Amino acid sequence: MTKAMTGAKMVVQALIDQGVEVVFGYPGGAVLPIYDEIFQQNSITHVLVRHEQGAVHAAEGYARSTGKPGVALVTSGPGATNAVTGLTDALLDSIPLIVLTGQVPTFMIGSDAFQEADTIGITRPCTKHNWLVKETDQLAATMHEAFHVATSGRPGPVLIDIPKDVQFATGTYTEAKQVETHYNPQVKGDMDAITELAKAMETAKRPVFYTGGGVINSGPAASQLLRELVGATGFPVTSTLMGLGAYPASGDNWLGMLGMHGLYEANMAMHDCDLMINIGARFDDRITGLLDAFSPGSKKAHIDIDASSINKVIHVDIPILGDVAHVLEDLLNVWKARGRKTDQEGLSNWWDQINDWRAVKCLDYKQEGKIIKPQYALQRLEELTKKHDRYITTEVGQHQMWAAQYLGFEDPNRWMTSGGLGTMGYGFPASIGVQMAHRDALVINVAGEASWLMNMQELGTAMQFNLPVKQFILNNERLGMVRQWQQLLHGERYSSSWSESLPDFVKLAEAFGAKGIQCHDPDTLDDAIMEMITHDGPVLFDCLVEKHENCFPMIPSGKAHNEMLMGDASTDGAISGAGEALV
Repeated sequence: MTKAMTGAKMVVQALIDQGVEVVFGYPGGAVLPIYDEIFQQNSITHVLVRHEQGAVHAAEGYARSTGKPGVALVTSGPGATNAVTGLTDALLDSIPLIVLTGQVPTFMIGSDAFQEADTIGITRPCTKHNWLVKETDQLAATMHEAFHVATSGRPGPVLIDIPKDVQFATGTYTEAKQVETHYNPQVKGDMDAITELAKAMETAKRPVFYTGGGVINSGPAASQLLRELVGATGFPVTSTLMGLGAYPASGDNWLGMLGMHGLYEANMAMHDCDLMINIGARFDDRITGLLDAFSPGSKKAHIDIDASSINKVIHVDIPILGDVAHVLEDLLNVWKARGRKTDQEGLSNWWDQINDWRAVKCLDYKQEGKIIKPQYALQRLEELTKKHDRYITTEVGQHQMWAAQYLGFEDPNRWMTSGGLGTMGYGFPASIGVQMAHRDALVINVAGEASWLMNMQELGTAMQFNLPVKQFILNNERLGMVRQWQQLLHGERYSSSWSESLPDFVKLAEAFGAKGIQCHDPDTLDDAIMEMITHDGPVLFDCLVEKHENCFPMIPSGKAHNEMLMGDASTDGAISGAGEALV
């Protein structure tokens, strides 16, 4: 059945047919026909953000917390260029997004028209795929194809650039079932390689599962299969920043996050293992440290949906191309069919060693006096919120790493953070996207004052749409991670690492009509956090913390996993003093 309709109506109809419930956007001249169609329907809720970067980050938060693609709608020119940071962020973190941009009419393209930009050229490197649609008859099919590309294989952002005359013109609407696609990524892993991995698991004395965001992106089944595999084998498991929650933080086999600010036991296990099984991670430089010294002497396996990620950074012995859930199901079946064998004596000795590393207590710190330590603030936040239906977003910096260290995640899709791009300003709009998807949940954005100010205007969005997001700011009046690196690596020359003009956050919140809370005393912190949690609207919580606290453990850039800098309070005895020359 074919239907004649305008291009603008096609866009809205395709979104409805794809099951979209929420669109985050900001109108402008080149997308007014689409906005007119949005006005005339009730199936989709449009969230008016205050900046296009906020629209894309909100769509990311929505996507990451639901597993469904997020959708953003922006105008041409500056609308599209303001979306670039969010697109790049989503590309690096494999977040499925559909970003719709307006464009000047087709006959004006290339004439330097008002609010014209080469959106396709600009966004080609920061999208999984993009399209410029010049024929209205092609628009619906392109919309459906975009959803398929964004959500299939390794997820990612796609962009459709739609000239204004294409939106006005009438064409034939194509239904999704009529669209043929040539993009069909491989999801089943090679059984010979899977069998080889099962054999390696049977004889490994010091194995470790190294998990990433690919486990979460693969869907709930992948996380469940990972838990079954860990429980059945007794192997230890660690995770990247993006993979937190795929395996529960309360699990006996959990080593914590690994990498630059990962836990001592996780990093040491990665360094000394004899079998490293990478499941859905991409060997990011924040994880590997010094490449030549990364997990030396181990046999390495890598399960990934993206062929370009395998052997790109680290050469592996057992590459397995496929979707995590499919591969883990086959791996479990093969390993069970072969007799569920593991080296019990080797595993027992391995766990003895791991428990010795755990005894270092690398996250210990001293909360003394009347100044709140940031670690203490997050420990109390964890204790007071962990039983809630809770979602956490973060900005980027020290607070992000402390949140990953001190907050526990029992399930996937509960932790939204900017990993690969490290985008300051991500967390606040992302929390808005999460809250739109989970209206009755407790959504908290853990922030630094500098990151939060980058998209502070979205407080207007939270107020307009009655979104009770909680902004938990660890305010050290510093660009904390920049200051830390300047202390450790640049001779304590603190070049532009703090602002001498910060707002009164309580008054700022009140100016928007939100609730503001400030706390500077550890003795009143619990009461202040409870006040934040129980308030039924948006809250801006200004938690004044120690200004010069450093985030440890830390692998200095260019060092190996067993060369960590440790905090003063950890019982690190014989730990390598890799950074002695730096401090």
